[in-house]
Amino acid sequence: MLDFVRDVGNPNYREQIKMAAYLIADIEVTNPEGFKKYQEAVPATIAKHGGKYLVRGGDVEPKEGDWAPTRMVVLEFPNMATLKKWYNSDDYQNIIADRTDNSKGNMVFVEGY
Repeated sequence: MLDFVRDVGNPNYREQIKMAAYLIADIEVTNPEGFKKYQEAVPATIAKHGGKYLVRGGDVEPKEGDWAPTRMVVLEFPNMATLKKWYNSDDYQNIIADRTDNSKGNMVFVEGY
């Protein structure tokens, strides 16, 4: 147990355990026809950068709090650096307006294991 506590305090701990990174988004599509172009293009950019879908759409059933998400998306990447590299890549930046112009929502990046 003491080794675990010591290791967690190490500033390089996340790199050492290869902590995955997740994009979690709640998207409300405001223009389905315009959003379709984004939906068709984004999967290839995610795969090219080592990411994968864990959740893509589907029914949402809120249980606690005031959060009422409409369309949830969860992506997994090998680590935070890879997630950020994908997000900032020309591959993704070239299509991001197809999402932002045709939807509204919230997005976070989070590390986890």
